[in-house]
Amino acid sequence: MQAAPVQAIPATAPEPTAPAVPDQLGRPLRDLRLSVIDQCNFRCTYCMPKSRFGRDYPFLTPAQRLSDDELLRLVRAFVGLGVEKVRLTGGEPLLRKGIESLVERIAALRTGDGRQVEVAMTTNGSLLARKARALRDAGLGRVTVSLDSLDDGIFRAMNDVDFPVGRVLEGIEAACAAGLAPVKVNCVVERGTNDGQVLPLVEHFRGSGVTLRFIEYMDVEGPSGWSPSRVVPSDELRGRVGRAHALLPLARRAGDTASNFLLADGSLKLGFISSVSHPFCGDCTRARVSVDGRLHLCLFATRSVDLRQHLGAARPEQDLAEAIRQAWQARGDRYSELRAGLRAETLASGKRQYPTVRMSLVGG
Repeated sequence: MQAAPVQAIPATAPEPTAPAVPDQLGRPLRDLRLSVIDQCNFRCTYCMPKSRFGRDYPFLTPAQRLSDDELLRLVRAFVGLGVEKVRLTGGEPLLRKGIESLVERIAALRTGDGRQVEVAMTTNGSLLARKARALRDAGLGRVTVSLDSLDDGIFRAMNDVDFPVGRVLEGIEAACAAGLAPVKVNCVVERGTNDGQVLPLVEHFRGSGVTLRFIEYMDVEGPSGWSPSRVVPSDELRGRVGRAHALLPLARRAGDTASNFLLADGSLKLGFISSVSHPFCGDCTRARVSVDGRLHLCLFATRSVDLRQHLGAARPEQDLAEAIRQAWQARGDRYSELRAGLRAETLASGKRQYPTVRMSLVGG
């Protein structure tokens, strides 16, 4: 991939578009992650393993999912409360029929000071090559692609549907060509599985304009399916890269999930997402809504708020906004900061206190 080297630009905090709605820890509501479908065509071992998501798994039917009109009403309510960025997730969001139309309708919304709402998407990249241009034309601003290995054998084993890595790389190329910049590539690093792919990924994306991010393997399968021994801490990953390339730290903006660095020659921006070793709950500004209309206040939340009851055509939109406001103002979630203690309590007591997240419903 050929493009101009990444330039080091100091991060600055954006001006707020609406009065902040604070939660119990003073964190404002600024970002919405909206799941548009709970189905996925991959069965990644750390997210939707076949042992749980087999052929007969009862995914939501189209009638059980929110319609485009309902999703748009939700987004409007969140924007009115200060949300500036909407990230479409899944499942695999490109499996939703008419996704381009939904993107266009959301991108047409404006914040309180007249700015266009930023629309982003996270995808596995399998359908991106043929949809990237249409998505950009519809108003999608940025895209994040999951890519856990350049080695085709490792990649096929991790997605567990024998999908070739080359087609995802084609999708990344198409996204870059369409102007969905900066394209971000996320790699979940699991010790003994794909941790040998860190440096190959760095070398592959140097000079591409892509931002490459490494994510610590998280406990989305609960205590029986996850072990700290399989986590490669970001400090270790950064050390591996740092021995091959000099790294320059970049300023971190409030609410960022990643600690960002630049290769000293300017050829690649790197991010390290350390949700296990260095939790960032303290300034989390993200709300998540599942495709069946439930508000989740944390990726690891054990409870949710039903918003669908406020989405009927006869219901005033202010009722929906007020339900969101009240839920956010009551929010005190900080699971990642409490992970070690909760895990120890669960294993000692045998009682289910430790959340198991259905990532395909809530979104990453």
